[in-house]
Amino acid sequence: MLKRMRGRLRRTTLLGYVAGFVLPAFAADLAPAARGGIDQSTMKSASQSEILELKSQLLEQRRMIEQLRLELEEQRKLIGLATAGPADVPTGRQARSSGEVASTAPVVPARTLPLAKSTQATVAAAQKGDAEQAPLQLHIGSATLTPVGFMDFTGVYRSTNPGTGIGTNFGSVPYKNTVQGNLGEFRLSAQNSRVGFRVDAKVRGANVLGYLESDFLGFVPGNAAVTSNSDNLRMRLYWVDVRKDKIELFGGQSWSMLTPNRKGLSALPSDLFYTQDIDVNYQAGLVWSRNPQFRFILHPSAKVAMGVSLEGPEQYIGGSGGGGLVTLPSALSTPYATQLNNGNTALSVPDVHPDVIAKVAFDPSRRAHFEVAGLFRTFKVYNPLNQNHFSAHGGGASVNFGFELAKNFRFFSNNFYSDGGGRWIFGLAPDLIVRADGSLSPIHSGSTLDGFELQHGNTQFYAYYGGVYIARNTALDTTGNKLAPVGYGFSGSSGAQNRVIHEPTFGITQTFWKDPKYGALQLMLQYSYVLRHPWFVATEAPKDGHSNMAFVNLRYLLPGSAPHIE
Repeated sequence: MLKRMRGRLRRTTLLGYVAGFVLPAFAADLAPAARGGIDQSTMKSASQSEILELKSQLLEQRRMIEQLRLELEEQRKLIGLATAGPADVPTGRQARSSGEVASTAPVVPARTLPLAKSTQATVAAAQKGDAEQAPLQLHIGSATLTPVGFMDFTGVYRSTNPGTGIGTNFGSVPYKNTVQGNLGEFRLSAQNSRVGFRVDAKVRGANVLGYLESDFLGFVPGNAAVTSNSDNLRMRLYWVDVRKDKIELFGGQSWSMLTPNRKGLSALPSDLFYTQDIDVNYQAGLVWSRNPQFRFILHPSAKVAMGVSLEGPEQYIGGSGGGGLVTLPSALSTPYATQLNNGNTALSVPDVHPDVIAKVAFDPSRRAHFEVAGLFRTFKVYNPLNQNHFSAHGGGASVNFGFELAKNFRFFSNNFYSDGGGRWIFGLAPDLIVRADGSLSPIHSGSTLDGFELQHGNTQFYAYYGGVYIARNTALDTTGNKLAPVGYGFSGSSGAQNRVIHEPTFGITQTFWKDPKYGALQLMLQYSYVLRHPWFVATEAPKDGHSNMAFVNLRYLLPGSAPHIE
């Protein structure tokens, strides 16, 4: 279209030049004719008529030239709009800018305004040129492979010594009457460094996105810190997402759909809310998991997304993330040891079916996000003492939202309540207790995580409060020689059985520079105070366990930005 318009413009301009030369030449030819004896009055009349006609044609050509020039300018503006960065595109979903860093860029390629067919080829050529100049990208056929990740150097100080490395087990902060509660710790680590890549492609009209992310927080041998600090690589995320029109299918290991989103139902890390904390276990009160799952997502409109996720289940009785273990009936401790996960049973627990999570997200504008989610679970065990099967159902619901109250100032509130869903609160609450006959009873638990984030230039401030509540659930053990309470939170229970856990935290992230060619360099600081109260406090025992924590982190993010797939 643009080439045809430029051709018309050149031809019209040429006609104008021809008219300009022909008019004087025609006038010059009149003089010899007059000298040859032709009636001068007749010739004068004819020449004036033809001159007026040529002048009229010349004015028409000038008008056409001006019209073509305006049309060409409009097409140039349209091309400029289509290739503009996020700040220039007046749409609900922003296009990707070339200045983003791969590790922090949005996951699913954004859509810009639809282009006229006449300009699609020009825009595609411009995008191809930009993609060829993008650093750290490998093009294989129609697919683009982009490395993601960053290098971290982390320092952490705690006023007590939980012995958990750079990740905090919030539910097991030491009491003051223990050795660990009277010693602080300082630790340096590069374990949180991440490495991975994403693959973007267009396959038979569908947008395909593959994502792999790993860090070095895997299994640590007992002598790892003595000489070589050989931290093990582990898989964090590994999934593929296929979207065509309004339908999206997703499979692999990812953040749970219960994890709060910042927008939509995207599984990309930048579209999730898991705080800005340096702590690799994030924040007490955050509902999250990284597990195998399959999702079906429907996009009725650009502002609404709804999905169902089938995720890896685990019937859990505490012991992970610092969460306290439930007390089992004495005669069932052994036969139930491999039927319920106590944080050390690996993959031996016989789960009934995947946990089912449904979620609906609303994004009325780029300044607001609202979502509701539901959880359904089933637990089942077999008691060999009375040869009976027992089952129970659990469930939960979450309501989360985030609003930009003022420019670059966002407020978040994420709230979860469950009956048998404690495993999803970082394992800080058990799912259930076991009664004397072997039957199951789910435990009520809930959490909240609220706070704000403020971006001012290259500096980001944040502050959050996270809280967890675990309800009491007890029974009477009749299987032993004497009656004894069992379950969670009974009088005389272990100090590990927490009633509430609190964590206020605040921090700052300073970005020194950020460039698609060179990456980004950041200095991050965080302070947290963790406080936990048990259900039962023995005589002269501390009423709580608490710890002051300070983190400092230097991060270099890999350069590059993900490609735009339309």
